[in-house]
Amino acid sequence: MPQTIVVKIGTSSLTRDGQLALSSLAALVETLTRLRSRGNRVILVSSGAVGVGCARLNLLERPQHIALKQAVAAVGQGRLMRVYDDLFSSLRQPIAQVLLTRRDLIERSSYLNAKNTFQELLRLGVVPIVNENDTVAVEELQLNFGDNDTLSALVASLIEADWLFLLTDVDRLYSDDPRRNPDAQPISLVNADQLAQLQVQTGTSGSQWGTGGMATKLTAARIATNAGVRVAIAQGKIPENIEKILKGKLIGTQFEPQPRPENARKRWIAHGLVAMGKLYLDSGAVRAICHQGKSLLAAGITQVEGEFQTSDATILCDFQGREIARGIVNYSSAEIQKIQGQRSERIPLILGYAGADTVVHRDNLAILKR
Repeated sequence: MPQTIVVKIGTSSLTRDGQLALSSLAALVETLTRLRSRGNRVILVSSGAVGVGCARLNLLERPQHIALKQAVAAVGQGRLMRVYDDLFSSLRQPIAQVLLTRRDLIERSSYLNAKNTFQELLRLGVVPIVNENDTVAVEELQLNFGDNDTLSALVASLIEADWLFLLTDVDRLYSDDPRRNPDAQPISLVNADQLAQLQVQTGTSGSQWGTGGMATKLTAARIATNAGVRVAIAQGKIPENIEKILKGKLIGTQFEPQPRPENARKRWIAHGLVAMGKLYLDSGAVRAICHQGKSLLAAGITQVEGEFQTSDATILCDFQGREIARGIVNYSSAEIQKIQGQRSERIPLILGYAGADTVVHRDNLAILKR
């Protein structure tokens, strides 16, 4: 049965010594084209623009300053897409370039526009090639994705994919970095409960030219599986393994999905919005939200972290700091700090005006499975 498949390829798998690894790229393109020819809907999330730009400009290391990074990405993106277009065209497979920023997924209308564009491209038999729009994303405003692992998970959630493949320079998830610890144990299958508890000592950084590491892949796996997407981490230099995994072989590390959320708006709140802060809740508020379908009241908030405004998205945590939900707030962080722990009828007295009875209404709240 045809499936919707998102494949993310990392910089470490695309390049060798700062140059494009054309043989690896060709193998990936052949695999994705075969998947398309069998009726599957395929999206490729590709890193590499900054790395390729560095090579073209003879830079010896990845830029750290935002303006330089954006300029280098602009140089590399054209070259990267030219190579993809040549390879896919040789197999008569049409492609499209899709550049996204987090802003495209923050606003509901933009989110729906992006989803409709993907659906039309897939209906036309096109393979969309997605990357963060590095030339306009601004880190200081927290509007960037941070890494393409997160971007791929959000795209997989957006289009309600069946599979997300994270192709990297290691063959699977290990209990430690196998390049440093020969005793690191391989992990083949992870269910939802195990993923929630998984703490793997893998480090947070990627290669010299990439931004992701195994920690970002675990974050991506949590985002995607919460949206009902099955995730696999596999060796990027052997893209043919994607087809074997789809046939049922246990290659790499696979993450079992949660039941797919039925409410599209809740899925957008949970996985499409960038969280600008955190609210820590007492046990009564956690129970009311998770088990009784209630809204979040000021009385249940014990701590506010970060600065945010009314209608921003925030992470809701239990008293141990574990994320339980995400929601759109009715008050700013400064206002919530004044009313936290207080009963709703006291809010007008404290703030000097009559606002909402709830800090996060249940209609604007998405529970994350744990």
